[in-house]
Amino acid sequence: MSTIPAVPAAPEPVFVAFAAIDWGSKKHVVASVSAEGGRIEISQLDNTPEAVELWAANLRRRYPGGLIAVAIEQKRGAVIFMLSKYDHLVLYPVPPTMSAAYRRAFVPSGAKDDNGDTRLLLDLIRHHRDRLTPLHPDTRETRLLQFLTQDRRRLVEQKVRVVQQLTDCVSQYFPQLLTWFGPLDTPLIDALLQRWPTLQQLQHSHPGTLKRFFTEHRSWDDDRIAELIHKIHAAVVATDDPVVLEACSLKTTARLSQLAVLREQIAVYDKRIAAVTADHPDAPIFQSFPGAGAALAPRLIAVFGTDRSRWRDAADLQCFSGIAPILISSGNSRRIVMRRACPKFVRQTFHELATHAIRFCPWAKLLYEKHLHPDKKNHHACVRVVAFQLIRIALRCWLNREPYDERIFLAAQQRRNSPFAGKTGSDPAIEFETKAGFQKLTAKKPSGSR
Repeated sequence: MSTIPAVPAAPEPVFVAFAAIDWGSKKHVVASVSAEGGRIEISQLDNTPEAVELWAANLRRRYPGGLIAVAIEQKRGAVIFMLSKYDHLVLYPVPPTMSAAYRRAFVPSGAKDDNGDTRLLLDLIRHHRDRLTPLHPDTRETRLLQFLTQDRRRLVEQKVRVVQQLTDCVSQYFPQLLTWFGPLDTPLIDALLQRWPTLQQLQHSHPGTLKRFFTEHRSWDDDRIAELIHKIHAAVVATDDPVVLEACSLKTTARLSQLAVLREQIAVYDKRIAAVTADHPDAPIFQSFPGAGAALAPRLIAVFGTDRSRWRDAADLQCFSGIAPILISSGNSRRIVMRRACPKFVRQTFHELATHAIRFCPWAKLLYEKHLHPDKKNHHACVRVVAFQLIRIALRCWLNREPYDERIFLAAQQRRNSPFAGKTGSDPAIEFETKAGFQKLTAKKPSGSR
């Protein structure tokens, strides 16, 4: 893969004024001041498109032909969507943790009010803009993927919660189902519980009816079916309390209905995400990575975006995603801990990519196993070690607009005398060097060399 320098960031525009918004569900507190200084004006603003339109128009009228920097504790939401359509406003999202720490620094007493918070936001945008990143919307296709992939993930998480609730409910009155079939999130279990919500009803069914049911739901192993039918009729009911049976049966039916809706909506999202991804110019890049399938490739597109100047280097993305750890050092105390302040969806995306890469990529498996303790208690930390390396590779592929090619990667590692080259398992000629809190693979020097 050829290497090209990252596109340099565009110079900051000249602002004629600064503004800050402490947003609320009903009213916002807004503050503004001229770039030349003067009195800070603070007012309240209704949370309506009409009020925001009037406020933006007044700013344009007061500062004609100039750009206005606006600080707001929001990166996505109603206020951001309302303000994004005005070309004279440059939005600077402020992380809530940053504004909270800034408030504690200047208000150690802990006192808090909307006017004071807005003033602090205004002070941040006036004097510390270099610590903030202006909001530059991506292309339409990329922004759509950002919304769709995150919303799909929330639906999947809801589905997992419903399955857990269903499992808890079934274990109270029909625990044998978990032993016979395992996870309850299958079409077979769905159909079985819809037809026979309790073990008592299932045991009253004729063996021929049960065999026909299992055959219709793609169970063609006659021995397995006969064994299941025998277990069903030999099972002992967990409870015969009619109150428990009725309540749990109704709850089971409700959870099954929820699961059906969630499965249907996830399928709709999958179809739309696949269509948008197929037309995206960066899709071949991320689809080429080991383990990046139909679900992960669109998420990687959403994370990287389309602005090639967004990330200054790999460390920038590694820290933003939460994959890079942080160092806490004081006196003789020194420890490295997981980075918590990060977008959880982004960190989860790279974590899942690394998990799949370990299965399909020899060098990723080697890197993972070298760090893994015998008790495997540091599994997730080892996965992040692999993700740390994958981010560097993915960023270079994205900047070069080239798909990942493992042969080229291993050839580059061979030129650097790296143990990645040609390795498919653990190797005694491997040493590790600590870099940025992670251990980096290096080749062991021959004895006697310096």
